[in-house]
Amino acid sequence: MKKAGHLFFAAALVMGLILCTACGDRRKEQEGTSYKIYYVNTDETKIVDREYVSGTTDEERLLEELLEQLAHISEKMEYQTLLEKEISVVGHTLENGLLTLDFDEGYKNLRGTREILVRASIVRTLTQIPAVERMAFTVGGEQLTDAAGTVVGVMAADTFIENAGNEINAYEKVDLKLYFANDTGDSLVEENRRNVVYNSNIALEKLVVEKLVEGPMAEGAYPTINPTTKIVSVTVKDGTCYVNLNNDFLNQPYNVASDVTIYSITNSLVELPNVNRVQIAVNGETNISYRENMSLNNAFERNLDILDTGSMP
Repeated sequence: MKKAGHLFFAAALVMGLILCTACGDRRKEQEGTSYKIYYVNTDETKIVDREYVSGTTDEERLLEELLEQLAHISEKMEYQTLLEKEISVVGHTLENGLLTLDFDEGYKNLRGTREILVRASIVRTLTQIPAVERMAFTVGGEQLTDAAGTVVGVMAADTFIENAGNEINAYEKVDLKLYFANDTGDSLVEENRRNVVYNSNIALEKLVVEKLVEGPMAEGAYPTINPTTKIVSVTVKDGTCYVNLNNDFLNQPYNVASDVTIYSITNSLVELPNVNRVQIAVNGETNISYRENMSLNNAFERNLDILDTGSMP
């Protein structure tokens, strides 16, 4: 009996070690970074999420993993997936924080609320990758447009807000008059954008600055602001719009005169009914000069003398 007891104890000890090893292996498998993978629910009224843990640190591989997860099929039919089933990603580029996904022609079959929810699920999922700050969609190499033919443009995670009862954005449309450089960079030209779709949680003043940073869409108009510029804040008080940008604003990669850049911002914002003048700051500082010849100390007012009326696109 004593020998049998020793054998039982030894067997129990070995089994315990095996179980501990298995538990350790499971814990090791679960180590990594947790991500949320977003999908469209089966009723197509909102997006839902599930957790996914990845041990991948390589961002290109992580992108591939998350795209694979977006194509995951729910065994309980709790959500639907469209990637690889109705639409496919045929290419991508990642540059300066902007991830552009190129889809096949199947994307054009998505309509209305369904398209918005699909777009939201993809953007929210992939902007969790550290190197991805913003996203853009193309279809067959062409910029994605909505039902009205308006270019959707650059998106971020906060482009898609959660509303009570569902997660469909409160979208609105607005006409904007923006000012960009002419071909020689010494004057401004107008660009009228019709029916620009935007998130109603974003102030129009910030929307204008965002579109200026993104650059023009019309032929004959050229960018005025470094595209890596980050918007720190945009606020309006007593008719003055305070635009606070990061240091990248001071670096000008284009052949554009200093006053053209300053009045590209000023004239575009003064087109809004609540803005009369614009105060530009860099990381909160105004006691500096833009490219050594434009002091930011004082607020700027509309300047129509800088318009190149003969080169309007």
